[in-house]
Amino acid sequence: MQITRFGHAAILVEATGTRILIDPGVFSADEAFSLDGLDAIVVTHQHPDHIDLTRGPGLLERNPDAVLIADPDSAGTLEFGDWTANADGLETAIGAVTIRGVGSQHAVILPALPRVANVGVVLTAAGEPTLFHPGDTYEYAPTGVDVLALPLSAPWAKISETVDFIQRVSPHSLFPVHDRTISELAYGIYWQHTVNFGGVADSRKLGQSDSDSFGNI
Repeated sequence: MQITRFGHAAILVEATGTRILIDPGVFSADEAFSLDGLDAIVVTHQHPDHIDLTRGPGLLERNPDAVLIADPDSAGTLEFGDWTANADGLETAIGAVTIRGVGSQHAVILPALPRVANVGVVLTAAGEPTLFHPGDTYEYAPTGVDVLALPLSAPWAKISETVDFIQRVSPHSLFPVHDRTISELAYGIYWQHTVNFGGVADSRKLGQSDSDSFGNI
């Protein structure tokens, strides 16, 4: 499995000849919206750092055959593309890859703000590691996760919750996402806490445009 970051929460997953892009948002690099040959595009929730309403239509034009999967709120309101609503436990086959929905709600930001839908995804394929991208929540911790795309910082998170989430998921490997909210000067503080206390030996500090391969566990 090859994973390429495109800034913040956006990642391209390539496994068994299948290409799946997750959460191309406003903090994502332009290169994410120039991709073609995508088999699926996944949106975990409606916030703009996970789906860019301006650059998104162009991405769909470049990938007219891609399957479009989104949380129920986004699927019902996005004005471009024919999106299929994802849900907790729902499985969608994309080539040899299975996408399974995980969870239903975004993390609490403030009690005064309503919680929008958030459906994370677990990606599995024969001979490949199992990847979990949670979107914006630490609430749901599926079992059997080999590789965790870890939200490292957010208005809804604090580092003790981040470490607790890592320990509950207990992946073999992890790399950071959702980290455009951290300044370069402070980044090491967040990252070292996850490395020192998360308990995951294979913690890879992938930058905003880095790519790496993850083998079957």
